[in-house]
Amino acid sequence: MPDGFIPLLQPPDTPAISGSRWFHVRGSDIFVSDTALAEDHPVEFLGMDSTVATWAVDVPDDADLDDPTAFVPLRNLWGRLSEADFVIAGRALQLVDWARTHRFCGRCGTATERVGGERAMRCPSCRLMAFPRLAPAIIVLIERDGPDGPEALLARGRQFPLPMYSCLAGFVEPGETLEEAVHREVREEVGVAVDSVRYIASQPWPFPHSLMIGFEARWAGGDIEIDPVEIVDAQWWGPDAMPTIPPGMSIARRLIDRWLERVAIL
Repeated sequence: MPDGFIPLLQPPDTPAISGSRWFHVRGSDIFVSDTALAEDHPVEFLGMDSTVATWAVDVPDDADLDDPTAFVPLRNLWGRLSEADFVIAGRALQLVDWARTHRFCGRCGTATERVGGERAMRCPSCRLMAFPRLAPAIIVLIERDGPDGPEALLARGRQFPLPMYSCLAGFVEPGETLEEAVHREVREEVGVAVDSVRYIASQPWPFPHSLMIGFEARWAGGDIEIDPVEIVDAQWWGPDAMPTIPPGMSIARRLIDRWLERVAIL
């Protein structure tokens, strides 16, 4: 969460609030304003950004809007919103989607009810609890000492719309540790072994509901053999001949920049 932001279930006493910020969600698009578009849409309180109350509004697809083009995909708001608002917008998108998709019990189909005092839905019939979904995923920058100096292993995934290279990433599977997920994903996607796996940082990634957990690791052996289902290409890159890499909004870019800064002083 950004500095100064406190996640809360309910707004505090009115004297502590200096204003409001509304994050309207229509489908998977976002519109941010200081006033609510309408009072009759479902809302989720997000928390306090200093003394500003922040709200998520679920706007139906068929809502009568003065300017429907004001709603844009969250990715398009990078650079147009402050970093704090961008992170809060991601929280809004995830919580609205959770409320939409958990109106009924996944076990027995009964309409769910809000649970007082926590962010949860509960089935009044079978008592099944449902919390906002969060999918942990690892992302790792692999480095080695190449024949001409330091190198980083970057890959182009099939889901990338542009010819962009990034760190390897994948979801954590049930029953495995984060470190085990790093070893497995690297082996599955590019066929090499790694060691010296170390945690660096994490980032909420609302596309759609991930928590990216960033690592660095050292190449321990093996030649690159890509999984053609997931990967278009993977190569070792030196700091002076980098390909197109992700923008600054992503933890992948932070990992790459961290490596570039480190090898620059070696």
